[in-house]
Amino acid sequence: MTSTPRFTAEPAYRHGQAAKTAIIYCNLGTPQAPTAHALRRYLAEFLSDPRVVEIPRFLWMLILHGIILRVRPAKSAHKYASIWTEEGSPLKVWTDKQSQRLQALFNPDQLLVRYAMRYGSPAIPQVLDELKALGVNRVLVLPAYPQYSATTTASVFDAVYTWGLRTRYLPEIRFVNHYHDHPAYIAALADTIRSHWTANGRSEQLVMSFHGVPERTLKLGDPYHCECHKTARLLAQALQLQPEEYKVCFQSRFGKAKWLEPYTEPTVRELARQGCKSVDIVCPGFVCDCLETLEEIALEVKAAFLEEGGSQFQYIACLNDNPVWIEGLKGIAEVHLAGWPLSGGTEAERARSRQAAVAMGASD
Repeated sequence: MTSTPRFTAEPAYRHGQAAKTAIIYCNLGTPQAPTAHALRRYLAEFLSDPRVVEIPRFLWMLILHGIILRVRPAKSAHKYASIWTEEGSPLKVWTDKQSQRLQALFNPDQLLVRYAMRYGSPAIPQVLDELKALGVNRVLVLPAYPQYSATTTASVFDAVYTWGLRTRYLPEIRFVNHYHDHPAYIAALADTIRSHWTANGRSEQLVMSFHGVPERTLKLGDPYHCECHKTARLLAQALQLQPEEYKVCFQSRFGKAKWLEPYTEPTVRELARQGCKSVDIVCPGFVCDCLETLEEIALEVKAAFLEEGGSQFQYIACLNDNPVWIEGLKGIAEVHLAGWPLSGGTEAERARSRQAAVAMGASD
């Protein structure tokens, strides 16, 4: 026997009101503050997602609540504190700025842009509710993940689907799965790297570091590994790099399972041991600077390289609010908006529609 879903109340509706379209730009999320308390709440939500940790649920809950949430929050809070800004978490600051820059490229009377976080605030369901209240009936969900992974992209979609289970009148919804090989994304990455080289000079090696995932996800059919390597190959072509001039590796390993290799820190250490004195490192899978780039790469991996005898380590910032990237993001969105009318019709057309509804007995 199935239970009857409890739908949330629909926002007020007025006959003849203009149809509206919106983009929800979704990123992973961030704690509210660099404190153990805030990290405990954030990590509990993040690490409870079965998309993120794919081991038997009962066993994982014992590990998560019995060990990890007792130890990890304080350690993570210290790391976040080292990169926190006056405006807040870098990931949230940059995601907000990107959404504002993207909105500036669209007429707000025709299309709204909002950002949401998969974990933390503003939550995806909250933003969807707010857009419905504004009369939005077409939504493009655009994750801030160029490469598709079940651990990230699919989890965003889960949040949207779950919201839909309690929504009576669903808007039209489209999803962007990936844009790992989109020319605008590759061009923006290349522009960021060239600009860095122009300002700071070029090192002996370019290291492209992507966020890691457990190796078993590749064997189960996740395309993430392949998409990362395609991004790297296209970026190397755009920069006219020879195979020996760059490395592709994976960072942020968690737990004891085998993850995608080679790992970033051992790769950088080995470069230094082999006599490489200077490296540039970029994180193409992150479109916003965050803990994994500013602390793990720019601080921890740098220290490892210098410890092994390297002389110069340069971290190349993420795309952030690079104008080339914001234009590229607009182009990616427009591909998926195709066919949706961005005009709500003329006032005269809406007035006639309202008159017809009232004539049939509508109260508003």
